[in-house]
Amino acid sequence: MKVQQWGFAAGLAGLCCALALPVQAATVLERISAGGKLVIAHRDSSVPFSYVDSKTGKPVGYAVDLCLRLADVVRKKTGKKDMEVEFVAVTSANRIAMIEEGKADMECGSTTNNAERRQKVAFTIPHFITGARLLVKAMSPIDKVEDLNGKKLVSTKGTTPLKAADQANRERLMGITIVEAPDHAKAVDMVEKGEADAFVMDDVLLYGLAAGRPDPKALKVVGRFMTTEPLAIMLPKNDPEFKKLVDEEMRRMITSRDIYPVYDKWFNKPIPPTGTVLNLPVSYLLRDFWKYPTDQVPF
Repeated sequence: MKVQQWGFAAGLAGLCCALALPVQAATVLERISAGGKLVIAHRDSSVPFSYVDSKTGKPVGYAVDLCLRLADVVRKKTGKKDMEVEFVAVTSANRIAMIEEGKADMECGSTTNNAERRQKVAFTIPHFITGARLLVKAMSPIDKVEDLNGKKLVSTKGTTPLKAADQANRERLMGITIVEAPDHAKAVDMVEKGEADAFVMDDVLLYGLAAGRPDPKALKVVGRFMTTEPLAIMLPKNDPEFKKLVDEEMRRMITSRDIYPVYDKWFNKPIPPTGTVLNLPVSYLLRDFWKYPTDQVPF
């Protein structure tokens, strides 16, 4: 009886220990190889990087196209030609958590690769380099951030331009009232309606957002760069095999110049839904960075 009790207790203890051990989550490539789908996070209004085409209701954009090319590489690597791609919409506020918590495999938008975010997620090689400036009404006297003393400035929740503006306001005692918008489209709407005097965001996004409004000439982008923003596709932090595959394909697209037609499609040709042309050639800063493409950025 005692032997049986001891055996039962030992078995129970072993079971408890086994249950206490953390379950090793499958990597992205392991999950795809087992028949899973690739989940791509996209934005609603980050024109022209990642946004929803109002005519089709589907996510489109420069970053989305790049992610679809990366999806093809995942198919080849895993041998799963029928791999499904699922799109999930994210916001500036929840995009990092969606990747960190494994709810999406890639975030294809306009997210800045910086040291703070690298504590939680990984990034591949930047596909764009920009900086934060101001969007104001065309008739506004505001020409730089210093002109906002005593005025209202809006930015999108969870973005680096919002943090930069808040820091500058506190350190320089500028007396600016800073408000958060849930998304880029709402921030532009606030400027148009006079609910905010300016919208601070990456200048390429401001140009894209203004171009998509009913009267693009009613808005203008002004001011010096307040930040430097290397934009990159976000990846899970602890999945080196998946990151290596993505990095290698991004590097191949850049060095072979395959990325340039994708860039031209979204920055120098008519884009949906209205056929607007942004006329933004590859900047010298980005062209120089792409000479030695790396995921290592000094920010």
